[in-house]
Amino acid sequence: MKTIFMKEAEVPREWYIIDAEGKPLGRVAAKVASMVRGKHKTIYAPHQENGDYIVVINADKIAVTGNKASDKIYYHHTGYAGGIRGITFEKLIQKKPWEPLRLAVKGMLPKGPLGRKLIKNVKIYAGADHPHGAQNPKKIEF
Repeated sequence: MKTIFMKEAEVPREWYIIDAEGKPLGRVAAKVASMVRGKHKTIYAPHQENGDYIVVINADKIAVTGNKASDKIYYHHTGYAGGIRGITFEKLIQKKPWEPLRLAVKGMLPKGPLGRKLIKNVKIYAGADHPHGAQNPKKIEF
C-alpha cells in the first residue's frame, strides 16, 4: 500500500456549526474531535491535518450528568513547588464558559504539533453569537 499525502491547498475544508445547548459534554467533544481530525472523510490520514473547521455555540449551557458539576475537578500546575491548583466544573463554567469543552476536545486530539495545530480549528463560543457567519457553516445535528 502507498501512503497518501494530500497537499495542504488540495484538502477540501468545510465549516460546521454545533449547538451544544443541553447536550452531554463528552458526546459533543467526541464529535468535534472526530470531525476536526477528518475521520469522516475518505481522505483521512492520521499524520495529516485534513479535517474541517468546527464552530460550537452555547458552550455555557452544556450538560454534565450526575454530580460531575460539583465533583469534577480540573487541575493545573503553576510551575512552583506545591503549586498544583484545582477548580470545579461549576466554577470553571462561570469563569470561562468555553474552557471545559475546549479541554475535553484537546484531550481527545493527538499530543504534539499536530494536536496543537488541530485545536486551532475549533472555535468555541459561550453564547449563540459567533463571528463566522461569512463562512456559511452547515448545522450538525446528533
